[in-house]
Amino acid sequence: MNFLSQISHDIFNLVYPNICQACGDELVGNENMICITCWQTMPRTNFHLQQTNPVKEKLLERVPISNAISMYYFNKDTRIQNCLHAIKYGGKKEIGIELGKRYGNELTSSKWMNEIDVLIPIPLSTQKLKSRGYNQSEMIALGLNSELNIPLDIQSIIRRKNTQSQTTMTIAERLENVKDAFEIKNPSHLEGKHVLLIDDVFTTGATLSSCANEIFKVPNTKVSILTLAYAIV
Repeated sequence: MNFLSQISHDIFNLVYPNICQACGDELVGNENMICITCWQTMPRTNFHLQQTNPVKEKLLERVPISNAISMYYFNKDTRIQNCLHAIKYGGKKEIGIELGKRYGNELTSSKWMNEIDVLIPIPLSTQKLKSRGYNQSEMIALGLNSELNIPLDIQSIIRRKNTQSQTTMTIAERLENVKDAFEIKNPSHLEGKHVLLIDDVFTTGATLSSCANEIFKVPNTKVSILTLAYAIV
């Protein structure tokens, strides 16, 4: 890099610092989006290595899913929260894709993943999709698709109402909020298939349960669940 190029590079980094989206430290060397330290220290669940786990147990109370897993534990004011906020609110969709790729790479050794026929990200309402510009769950699914080579379907299920934010709601309120929120547009595309529903964070499972129950209306379907994070509440 010549002198002028180096000056331009330094000025660009000063104005637009290349920082880790998890911890805020400056990235160095070949680091991209998230630093090596954060990749190594963000708290993993390893739910995909367990016969049962809290996500699966909570969902089975309401819906007969086959499997359910999450990649990270989620707490407020943590590195994984920073990553998820960057994906969801900061326009950093590439982080969602990268996290999906990394999780997908690990899941290639999971036997039950071979049973999955199609990946379906939880759809956003038209209003939220227009505001955000993309569906964060679809970005995660794109990363998974690139590693697992399982078809991605973003057409068969739509969100037919713009539900309210569920952050401060009780479980009962969340369930009511997402009641009848989803609609199967192409039932024949899902008939007889094992669907992997994908979302960013599992909190109470109300949204995932609502969507899964719609899928179960299609004959001979199975549903499993994958999220990037499991909220410890």
